[in-house]
Amino acid sequence: MKKSWKAISLMLVVMLFAMILSACNNSGSKVSVGIVLPTKDEPRWVQDEQRFKDALKGTDYTTEILFSQGSSAKEKENVETLINKGIKVLIICPQDGDAAASAVEAAKKEGITVISYDRLITNTDAVDYYVTFDSLAVGAAQAQYLVDNAKGSDVPLYLYAGAASDNNAFLFFEGAWKVLQPKIADGTFKIANSSEAVALKDTADLSRDQLSKIIGQVTTNWDANEAKNKAQTHLTAVSGDLKGDVAVLAPNDGTARSIADVFSSDSAVSSFVVTGQDAEKASIQYILDSKQSMTVFKDVRTLVKDAMGMAVTILDGKKPETTGSYDNGKVDVKAKQTDVIVVDKENVKKELVESDYYKASDFTGL
Repeated sequence: MKKSWKAISLMLVVMLFAMILSACNNSGSKVSVGIVLPTKDEPRWVQDEQRFKDALKGTDYTTEILFSQGSSAKEKENVETLINKGIKVLIICPQDGDAAASAVEAAKKEGITVISYDRLITNTDAVDYYVTFDSLAVGAAQAQYLVDNAKGSDVPLYLYAGAASDNNAFLFFEGAWKVLQPKIADGTFKIANSSEAVALKDTADLSRDQLSKIIGQVTTNWDANEAKNKAQTHLTAVSGDLKGDVAVLAPNDGTARSIADVFSSDSAVSSFVVTGQDAEKASIQYILDSKQSMTVFKDVRTLVKDAMGMAVTILDGKKPETTGSYDNGKVDVKAKQTDVIVVDKENVKKELVESDYYKASDFTGL
């Protein structure tokens, strides 16, 4: 009798151990979608975090979101953490498009589907899909706004770009250049702050190398302080004929506000038109206060829905719909593109408040 009780007890212990082991093994596989975002230091990415979580509500799938805090090494570590948790789909917005290649290659080796989010991961065949706003259209919209608001000829044009490590910065600038170049060539604009751009003013279609030369001179690295310092340096260096009524291509809202503050503090600058993108709250207030001219509104709610919708489709064993493709230097990556909207003082209420993106109470002067 004692022996049988011992046998039963031993069996129960074995079964209990097996259940615990199974639970431990399954705990890692509970995460269906791993998401890696660049930094928690910008409002945009913190908002994305919550929107991603909301987008999975009502499904059987789970997600874990990690931030790279501006470090490609941390980004790779984050991807490895998520791989170990058994993810099936990786959504990643790279800190550096080239540097992220090795991280996603590790994911791909484990059979994980890789979705490049907002920024394209470059020079690898380990990217399955790209969810993005039409980056060329963003730059073109910014440039068209400058063209539409240019008065007379020889309008001083100050060019600024994002980070040379971000493929989007190239696309934004390329889209802008295609619109601006004919107006530079016909004398509407006069480039004030880039000798490389001046040398290429008669070239409509720039190569990657040519774009790189200009961006190398006017990069802000998406950093507001760097943008401020560059703008101060440029205004100090130029002669009086490159002030007065000016046009400024600023790549995004954070840099636009810094650049606008510098230009508005120079008494020789009588007026300026400055572009932006992302429709950040602070920039919407700047637009209402006539400190920033416009922003390109990229409805991130739609982008998040597109990315998570694609992930769920993949998890459901189906093939997601795409609307185009982008050459990442190694392969053409199938893409789902989201439309962009130009917002200025005239339509800010309609596009951002009436669409429930922001509340009217977030702003003064609306």
